[in-house]
Amino acid sequence: MRLELVLPSARPEAGGAAPLRADARRNREKLVETAAAAFADSGVEASLEDIARRAGVGIGTLYRHFPTREHLVEVVYRRELESLAAAAQELAADKRPDVALEEWMRRFVDYIAAKRGMANSLKILVASNASLFAEGSGVLRTAADSLLTAAAEQGFIRRDIDTTDLLHALSSIYSLPSSPEWRERSDRLIGLLMDGLKVQQNGT
Repeated sequence: MRLELVLPSARPEAGGAAPLRADARRNREKLVETAAAAFADSGVEASLEDIARRAGVGIGTLYRHFPTREHLVEVVYRRELESLAAAAQELAADKRPDVALEEWMRRFVDYIAAKRGMANSLKILVASNASLFAEGSGVLRTAADSLLTAAAEQGFIRRDIDTTDLLHALSSIYSLPSSPEWRERSDRLIGLLMDGLKVQQNGT
């Protein structure tokens, strides 16, 4: 079963800007990749100068691609959503439906955990850009729903699972206190959640 997802980042650049040259495109991608790591480690107040330096470009190049910090945060957010949605497609193509669903659930929890440093800025960004939140929620819901449907149709999980309920349950794992045991505890909770999704002996 192939998932067809419309990703926010698949849209053309705002204002119909001409495609970037190959070197400019590489610089932009490197900046986004470096910023994602910096924001995950240090929050969105991470030094833009350090991000540019670690990406191997000047600060002027960063500002040509991303005029404001908020713009860079939004692009990183969209990129991470795209990666998570693409993972659903890849897992659905390569693994048994229930295995694909469980592995994607773990990736989803990793995704929200990596956003701890971005949480406050993302709240502000989403509050000022309702369409961005709607797009992001829609992409995640489509990915999760497709995996749930495939697993249910083949009899691996119950058919009465609501996609929104599943995403809320996964998101609640984010509220666990950050600690050295966080990964182990989150893995156990995902295992418990997956047990609750599975079809029981009586077929329910």
